[in-house]
Amino acid sequence: MRNFIIVLSILILTGCKSKNAITAAEAEANKTVKINTSEISESQKSKAYELGTRVLMTCNTSKFKPFTTSEATASVIKNTTEERLTKTCTRFRQYYGSFIDLELIEAYKNNFDQSIVFRYKASYTKKVANKELRLIMNSENKVSSIKSMDWVDGFSLN
Repeated sequence: MRNFIIVLSILILTGCKSKNAITAAEAEANKTVKINTSEISESQKSKAYELGTRVLMTCNTSKFKPFTTSEATASVIKNTTEERLTKTCTRFRQYYGSFIDLELIEAYKNNFDQSIVFRYKASYTKKVANKELRLIMNSENKVSSIKSMDWVDGFSLN
C-alpha cells in the first residue's frame, strides 16, 4: 500500500508539469526590439509623422480631418473624434501652450505582430512641456494606437 501511494504521488507530480512554458526562442520572437530609423521606409515614417501632427495640430486649429480606413484601424477611427480631441487639447493648451512640431526619437519593432512603435518628442511653446506621442503602425501600415504621455528616456510598452 505504501508503494502504491508513492507511485501515485509521482504520477500526479509528473502529470501536473506545466505545458505552457515558453521556450527561450519563443520569448525572443515575441520581443520588442529597437530598430534603426534608417531601416524604416520613408513613406512609412512620413505617414506616421503626418498622422501624428494631424492629431496634435487639432489643438492649434480646432479642426480635425478624421482618419480614413486606409490610414487607421477601426478602433482608432472610432476613438479619435473631434469631441475627444477638443477635450484633450483644452488641457494641453492650458499646460503646454501651442503645439509646434514632432521629432522622431526612436522606433521599435514588435516581432510578435510585426508592428512598429514610433516614439516622437512633441514640442510646445511652453518649455515645461516634455511630452511623447507614441504611434503604433500595424503590419498593414495603419495606425493601430495613438498615445500621448510624459516623456521618459527609457522605453516600455506600458
